Amino acid sequence: MDDNASAPPRLGIVGFGIMGERLLRAALEAPGAAVRPAGAWDPSPEAAARLAAVAPGLPLLPDAAAVIEACDCLYVAAPPAAHLPLAAQALAAGRAVFLEKPLSHDLEASRRFVAEAEAAGARAAVNFPMASSPAVAQLLAWRKDGALGDPESLEVEVAFSAWPRSWQRDASGWLSRRAEGGFTREVVSHFLFLTRRLLGPLVLEEARATFPGGDLAESAIEARLSAGGVPVRLRGAVGGTERDDTNAWTLRGRAGALRLRDWSIAERSEGGGWSTAPDALPNERQRPLVLRGQLEKVAALTRGLPQDLATLREALEVQEVVEAILAA
Repeated sequence: MDDNASAPPRLGIVGFGIMGERLLRAALEAPGAAVRPAGAWDPSPEAAARLAAVAPGLPLLPDAAAVIEACDCLYVAAPPAAHLPLAAQALAAGRAVFLEKPLSHDLEASRRFVAEAEAAGARAAVNFPMASSPAVAQLLAWRKDGALGDPESLEVEVAFSAWPRSWQRDASGWLSRRAEGGFTREVVSHFLFLTRRLLGPLVLEEARATFPGGDLAESAIEARLSAGGVPVRLRGAVGGTERDDTNAWTLRGRAGALRLRDWSIAERSEGGGWSTAPDALPNERQRPLVLRGQLEKVAALTRGLPQDLATLREALEVQEVVEAILAA
């Protein structure tokens, strides 16, 4: 940690793509910033110009080791194959680690890493932003008030006009490929995390994945699961919508139903239709609030304080289901 214990923890960023940029902007724009950006590194030739445009004066350091040396917590936003090596390097240097999901493209490597990190009491968490989502908090409040009753079934649906989405095209070299990319790892995993956290352990019962050929990522999936004993139906496909992506997580119970739509819109069944939370925001407006909430928890993680970011174990359980779907 920084010698000044009252100062915001220093955050280093490895991987300055869209996720690295979003988290940095959230750190810079939040009033009373929870963390203090310390530097970034990305091997892309364009990274220096983009970093200078977002945060003039923040150094693009020469390599990942230099970022680790300069920070109290390392945010790993590189492609999946680099996640665990970078995380292990940072933990060995005594830093906290905040990882993008998935933990890795290699399930066995993830299992070994999580076991070792847990045994060592590592300060590490994974960036599933629904841990700080106001919309999810609204669903929980409605459920507590009895709007759902005993949960009876869950449906999860995602669709994309194309994959990768338009704003991800710069990373299509790996996002479009079967080895590390695909929408099941990148998008469905968020809803599996939400399901695991709200309902309980995930058990995959049946799945099918469709691939377009070659080494390209999946074009469609279907799966039947349970979560804490609640039956879950999951569907995802490229095509069928003109939007970059659309999604719905719909939980039905004896007393009613709750839905998270398009990432950030909380809704409840009412009078035969759906009623939207009065303070609901579109994802573009809610995202900065969510990331600021995540950064407050990153600061707590770095200081060894309680927080409810996604744990390594939760991320591993999600990865195990994701990889089983893709292998079906």
